Amino acid sequence: DIQSDINRIANGDRSPILCSQPISEFFTSSGTSGGERKLIPTTEEENGRRYQLYGLMMSVVSQFFPDLRNGKGMYFMFIKSEAKTPGGLLARPLLTSVYKSSLFKNSNSRVSPYTSPIESILCLDSYQSMYSQMLCGLCQNREVIRVGSVFASAFIRAMRFLEDHWSLLCNDIRTGTINNKITDPSVREAVMKILKPDSELADFIEAECSKDSWEGIVTRLWPNTMYVDVVVTGAMSQYIPMLDYYCNSLPLVSIAYASSECFFGINLNPLCKPSEVSYTLIPIAAYFEFLPIHRSNEVIDSISIHTLYNEKDEQQLVDLVDVKIGQEYELVVTTYSGLYRYRVGDVLRVAGYKNNAPQFNFIRRENVILSIDSDKTNEIELQNALKNAENNLMPFDARVIDYTSYADTATIPGHYVLFWELNVSASSPIPPSVLEECCLTIEENLNSVYRQGRTSDKSIGPLEIRIVETGTFDKLMDYCCTSLLGASINQYKTPRCVKFAPHVELLNSRVVSSYFSPLCPKWVSGRKQWNNTN
Repeated sequence: DIQSDINRIANGDRSPILCSQPISEFFTSSGTSGGERKLIPTTEEENGRRYQLYGLMMSVVSQFFPDLRNGKGMYFMFIKSEAKTPGGLLARPLLTSVYKSSLFKNSNSRVSPYTSPIESILCLDSYQSMYSQMLCGLCQNREVIRVGSVFASAFIRAMRFLEDHWSLLCNDIRTGTINNKITDPSVREAVMKILKPDSELADFIEAECSKDSWEGIVTRLWPNTMYVDVVVTGAMSQYIPMLDYYCNSLPLVSIAYASSECFFGINLNPLCKPSEVSYTLIPIAAYFEFLPIHRSNEVIDSISIHTLYNEKDEQQLVDLVDVKIGQEYELVVTTYSGLYRYRVGDVLRVAGYKNNAPQFNFIRRENVILSIDSDKTNEIELQNALKNAENNLMPFDARVIDYTSYADTATIPGHYVLFWELNVSASSPIPPSVLEECCLTIEENLNSVYRQGRTSDKSIGPLEIRIVETGTFDKLMDYCCTSLLGASINQYKTPRCVKFAPHVELLNSRVVSSYFSPLCPKWVSGRKQWNNTN
């Protein structure tokens, strides 16, 4: 709706088009939630406000962990290369802006709250950044009291990196030298201020990493860790079992709810279970309004996120003080930086109140769906169906490491495709019939409109699972993060539905086997009133 205005600002128009304050830079959206990269305007004043709210966030956490200031956080942080618009404004991910800001640098110039030196964080080479941050985290293992990254997926990636490189890291710690693959002079210099020869520590790490099981590796290597600071709501919830495995069931703290558009809210009960996380919206962060989402049995009656905002939507909008417990809403924000009644695309459910302030569960991204005909499958529904299908793999000591989906309309009729990367046991191969059963289990757990399309209308073909090579989703992330204005590593989230042709081609090029649902899912007639739901 405002793309032409954004383009004017990007091309150098400095008049007050969207707000009275001058636009200082653009934040680039991650490009993985809805498929389109956007330039989100911001101002210096807004950036300062965000930083104050991050301070409030840490004050909340400190109430539950009083010793927080007595130790350090091993927090994996990464930046993305930035670009300039034709008008000279920077365009970069939010976290790149935060980590390169004078406020962040100044807070780390005295006694750093993190094990990672700023030079490692600001290193554009992802391997050198990850290696040096892990090395410094290991060297200061007794000082670490919290671990994490912005998203759970990034922290899991860091643990996999440790699995692959612990012997090199141990050698560096034992000798007090840095691996030759780390070539950035500023990174080497910063790490050498921390790294000292320590054969005892190297032997300890080697002994732990050499064990058959990596269960609880975080608490074994960093024994003073009190909690894991990661986002585990929404699509990130699929990583909870892996986090529990690595972290020995430490508390998983999802403290903040924020995006490139603005800071939204804080989890005032950070020790709650991941499934119970609710966020209290901060009224000074933006002006919040809510578009009700109406459910008719299993079908969600809501307006597509891609339709233009219209007068009907405006009439339905509800203010923050008027939301109702149990009701789901699409979040609409008006920001200090000039976004007016902007549909964020997040669906929230009112969970309760803190005094008079409503608290919200994050439910899903409204615009991430699969659709072949009249069916609509949202992200959380697909994820729940996958969880049920994973039970078929348990007897074979296998699990789904990562996944995405694709609506394949090249076939007639079209069908759902799931790309699965598996962690399998060499001693317990999975029979093809079990993977076919996984296909059917997923279909059985999808909504009635889908099952009717499969069983009665024959408008949808059998669901397909394509097994991909190990490391495929790392390749997908690398691809997404190397394109101009793409996702930064620590903002990256595996897209749960792929539509961009190069993404589909990459995934298909790494398929090792595929399986189809052998039967139609169960469906009982009587809900034909939903057949034509759009």
